[in-house]
Amino acid sequence: MSDNAKRVLGMIHLQPLPGTPFHEPGSLDRIIKTAVRSAKALENGGADGCLVQTVDRVYSVEDESDPARTAAMALVVAAVVDATGPCFETGVQIMRNAASASLAVAAVTGAEFVRVGALVGETRSHQGVVRPDPLALATYRKIIDATDIELVADVDTMHYSWLGGGKTPGEVAKAARAAGADAVAVSDPDEETALRKIASVRAAAPDLPVLLAGHTDHGNAARLLCAADGAFVGSCLESGGWGGEIDERRVSEYTAIVRSLS
Repeated sequence: MSDNAKRVLGMIHLQPLPGTPFHEPGSLDRIIKTAVRSAKALENGGADGCLVQTVDRVYSVEDESDPARTAAMALVVAAVVDATGPCFETGVQIMRNAASASLAVAAVTGAEFVRVGALVGETRSHQGVVRPDPLALATYRKIIDATDIELVADVDTMHYSWLGGGKTPGEVAKAARAAGADAVAVSDPDEETALRKIASVRAAAPDLPVLLAGHTDHGNAARLLCAADGAFVGSCLESGGWGGEIDERRVSEYTAIVRSLS
């Protein structure tokens, strides 16, 4: 974890990887080089780290990943880790909820954290209902000696909401912490709602770091990051919007805002 008071973690969105139906044959080398350039732009712009996230368009709702896809992800993450300094955090997220494969990639590449879209409680997705197995994940994490890899769990975000409602973000955060989460993520496009979600977690689990999982930009970062411990930041740092390559100038401007809060 960074020594900075507020963590800025840029999103590196990958094009579809081998082992997925929309992968462009022969594109893996380009995907790796683009990811490394984006990671260096984040590092040079003052960000604390990055989250390397798959964007394969269609996903299984199970905790599973095609072997070729997992191997390709390991190559991408290893290249990012090798290209950046020891103080730059690298995270792994194989979507939709391939948490075990994400942990495996982090463990073998030297990445520092993983983000899990669903750790406890079911959630709906475009591909169906995601049903996590926190016991299986905790067991696997122990087996591969990955307990030192930080686990960030979504508890109320664009990717996760407790199926059927009835649970506050704070209640879900407490359950996630009991299942091994080291930090949790919340988000909402409405600023006041996002702040209420952060407050809910603070009240239920005061010692649990809270990261924003989207919907921050240069205009609202100062207000939102006053309450949160950090943010996963995507579109506002990417050339041409979501899915583009990271722009170092945009990173520098965003991090300057966040550092002024410390």
